[in-house]
Amino acid sequence: MQQPHEIIFAGFGGQGILSMGQIIAYAAMIEGKEVSWMPSYGPEMRGGTANCIVIVSPVRISSPIITRFDSAIVLNQPSLDKFEPAVKPGGLILYEKSSIIKEPSRNDVEVLAIPALEEAQKLNKKQVANMILLGAFLEKRPLVNYDNILKALKKVLPERHHHLIPLNEQALLLGKQIATAENMTV
Repeated sequence: MQQPHEIIFAGFGGQGILSMGQIIAYAAMIEGKEVSWMPSYGPEMRGGTANCIVIVSPVRISSPIITRFDSAIVLNQPSLDKFEPAVKPGGLILYEKSSIIKEPSRNDVEVLAIPALEEAQKLNKKQVANMILLGAFLEKRPLVNYDNILKALKKVLPERHHHLIPLNEQALLLGKQIATAENMTV
C-alpha cells in the first residue's frame, strides 16, 4: 500500500459501525502504519445514524476530515444514499444486502452486496454481521494482515466478551469466503 486508503463505515447505531473502524485502525497501528479514526454519531446512539472515517496510510495523514472515500461499507439505505456519491471512481461500495432497497447505481466503482445479516443469523448471532462485512472488505482490500485483525479484535472487544472471539473470527472468515465467491460469479 503506497497511497492512503480512506474508508467510511456507516449505518445505524448498534450495528457495530464504530467497532469495524476501530478494528481496522488498531490492526494498522500494530503494523506501524499511520492511522486516523474519526467517529460521528447522533446523541441517541443505538438506532440513530453512526459512521466513522478511517484512514490507513504509509505516510503521515494531513487531515482526518475528508469528503471523498476509496471505500464505503454501508449497513442501511440512508447511509448508501448519503455516501454513494462520495466514493472515488475506482473505489469500492460494500453493503449489507437485506438492508438496501435501492442498490447503488454507479458503474465506475466496484459494488459488492453481502448477505451479512442472513449469514449471521445462521451463526445464531446477528451481532456478528459487521464482522462478516469486515471479512469481505478485507478480502477485497487487504489493507492489514489478518493476524493483526485478530489481535485488534482482542483490544476492541471488551474483556467480558472475549469468549465471543472465536465466533467473530468465524464471521470474518465467512465474509472473506463470500467475497471470494462473489469474485467468481461477477
